[in-house]
Amino acid sequence: MKSVLGRRIAAVAGGAAVTAMVVLTASCASEEEAPETTTTTTTTTTTSAAPVEPTEKAPRLEPGGPNPFSPSVVAPPAPEATPGRHR
Repeated sequence: MKSVLGRRIAAVAGGAAVTAMVVLTASCASEEEAPETTTTTTTTTTTSAAPVEPTEKAPRLEPGGPNPFSPSVVAPPAPEATPGRHR
């Protein structure tokens, strides 16, 4: 009997939450008139800008070539333990 009552309370609480979200969403929405649009005419002049140069020179990746992004540091090998002698 307690599980049925708990389910009903949960269903009512969930329904109330959904209803509250719908009411809050509807109350925050307002229909405003669109602002009047006016057209203005402006004259602009364009000037040629300096050519754009890249700030960094990226290395080229070629198929079969070396990978320039490979790390140059190699880690030392793991220490070897002799079988049966663990300390």
